[in-house]
Amino acid sequence: MPDLSQVIPRTASPHDVLRAALGALEAGRRVVIASVVARHGSAPSTPGQKLCLLDDLTAIGTIGGGAVERAALGMMGRALDELVSTPKLETFRLGPSLGMCCGGSVEILIEPMLPAAHVLVIGAGHVGAFAAPLLASLGFRVTLCDARAAAADPARVQLPAPLAGALPAPLAGALPAHDGAQEEPGPALGEQVRVVLADHDDPEVTADMPRDLGEAAALVMTHDHGLDQAAIEWALARGFGYVGGVGSRAKAARTRARLEAKGVAERDVARVRMPVGVDIGARTPAEISVALAAELVAWRAGRRRARWMPAASAPAGEEQAE
Repeated sequence: MPDLSQVIPRTASPHDVLRAALGALEAGRRVVIASVVARHGSAPSTPGQKLCLLDDLTAIGTIGGGAVERAALGMMGRALDELVSTPKLETFRLGPSLGMCCGGSVEILIEPMLPAAHVLVIGAGHVGAFAAPLLASLGFRVTLCDARAAAADPARVQLPAPLAGALPAPLAGALPAHDGAQEEPGPALGEQVRVVLADHDDPEVTADMPRDLGEAAALVMTHDHGLDQAAIEWALARGFGYVGGVGSRAKAARTRARLEAKGVAERDVARVRMPVGVDIGARTPAEISVALAAELVAWRAGRRRARWMPAASAPAGEEQAE
């Protein structure tokens, strides 16, 4: 539990509090926001007031100051410490338990917010070009890299038109028209999938990713087995929280054997998910993309509580193609 006894929030309007929270989330940081929902009787808090606690334990805004604010900060600190993500509505009674004699009560919504999970897709082949926008449509921040100019063409990074109706309007509008005519990727898709013409270890590839790559995922699916091996070794060395690779079980065994031969720690070798994805009998690039997307959704849901460990069930597909 962090010590918040010396934290004095910087005064800011509710709008500025929200702007600060959004900026922190965009930078890959965790935040907790407290909002005054209701006031009953005599109390210093006003509905609409907001307080934000950042993961460096700085606080911005106010929900009325005094004992209520100190008590709320304690709960916000616990939410940061426990890495919870469920909002809670708390009622504070302004009586002897808080050292107050106002007699009223205040309802405050305490809302932990986690930054979007970043995913680096290494290889813009058949699976990569399909998986990247699919992951983006699920709320991931996606970077797709490939050193081949023809592969790293943003026009290729589009889901088939029949899926457009199933996606949120801003993303669907960036997809090809239903008549089959290709349209330039719109701003929404450009914001969702960052396409980089570079090798995986080029600094530009991770420039927009959080400093702590333990909260990010790397999916390896290049056109070359040797490049796959190098990319997986690089992802493990960089500390990505999730490392997955497309390939057959035979390829997975060879990959792990090479990692062990190079002295990679056993716990890191065990973290490599290959073949990647939940077992749905996936064969085609679209099916493999769905399988790996499902696994990443599960990883995202649990990533704040424990690092992903190898699952007991078999991953997707006996064989996987680029």
